[in-house]
Amino acid sequence: MDTLDGLKTVVAVVETGSFTAASERLGMSKALVSKYVGEVESKLAIRLFNRTTRQLALTDAGSRYYQQSITLLEQYTALIDNVTGEQSKPRGLLRISAPVTFGEMKLSPLLPKFLALYPDVNIELVLTNNAIDMLEEGIDVRLRIGGVDDSTMIARHLKTFPLILCASPTYIQQQGLPKSPAQIADHKCIIDSNFRIGKQWPIISPQGKAESIDVQSAIAVNSPQAVREIAIAGGGIAMTPEFIVEDAIKDGRLLTILPDYTTLEFGLFAIYPHRKYVAKKVRCFIDFALEQLS
Repeated sequence: MDTLDGLKTVVAVVETGSFTAASERLGMSKALVSKYVGEVESKLAIRLFNRTTRQLALTDAGSRYYQQSITLLEQYTALIDNVTGEQSKPRGLLRISAPVTFGEMKLSPLLPKFLALYPDVNIELVLTNNAIDMLEEGIDVRLRIGGVDDSTMIARHLKTFPLILCASPTYIQQQGLPKSPAQIADHKCIIDSNFRIGKQWPIISPQGKAESIDVQSAIAVNSPQAVREIAIAGGGIAMTPEFIVEDAIKDGRLLTILPDYTTLEFGLFAIYPHRKYVAKKVRCFIDFALEQLS
C-alpha cells in the first residue's frame, strides 16, 4: 500500500461514514478499503475507528490523523501544481452536483466544451434537487440556485436568474392579456411548488412599488420543466425562471406577461469545501462556469 493511498482511504471512510460508501467513492472493493485502513492502523500501532455492527466512530487518534491527512493531501496537490506550473493541466475525476432542470438544460450542453479544453478530466454529473453532504458523497463542486446556508463551504456567485410571467398565445386569446398585476388574480395560474411563495406572487412595478398577488391555481407541480409544458399547453400563467422558457418565448410558444414588471430572482452559486487548497480541476471548472454562464 502506498502511503498516499492509505491517507486517501482513511479520509474517504471518515467523510462518507462507512467502508462501503468509501469503496464506492474511491472505486475499489470494500475489502481493499478495509485492508488499507488496517495497514495504516498496524503501521502506526493505533486504532483509527471504533467499529460496531451498526456504527463507525473515529477515535481521538483517528480524528487527529484525519485532520492532518487533509492538510498533507492538500499540500501534496499544491506541490504538484507548483512544481509543474503552467504546464500542468487539471486531471482526474471531477464530481459535480447541480439541480435537475438546470443541469439538464444549461449545464449539460457546456460539458463537452469543458472536456475539450481539459481532456485529462473526467466528469461525473450528479443531478438532484435534494440537500446533499458534499464531503460524504465526494462532490468536488456543487452548483446551487438560491441561498447558501453552510458556513463550512465557500460560495462563488456565478449568475442571477430572474423569474418572469408568461403564458401561451392560445391561453391569451381565450382569456385575455393581463394589463396589470391585479388582473392576474382573475386568471388561472400554474404553481411551482419548489418556491415557498405558493399562491402569493410578489411583483414590482417599473416605479419600484412592490405588491403581492393572490393567484388562483388548479395545478401545482414541483418541476419547472413541467410548469413550462403546462403553460405551453394553455394551462395558464406561469411564474418561472427565464432560462426555463427563453427558447419557447423566442419561437412564440409562450408570451411574456407584464414585461416591464419584475418578480423574484435567484442567484446561482458554485459551492466547494472551505479548505486552504482548492484542486486545480475545481478552480478551472468554476472559472469556466463563470465565463460561460455570465
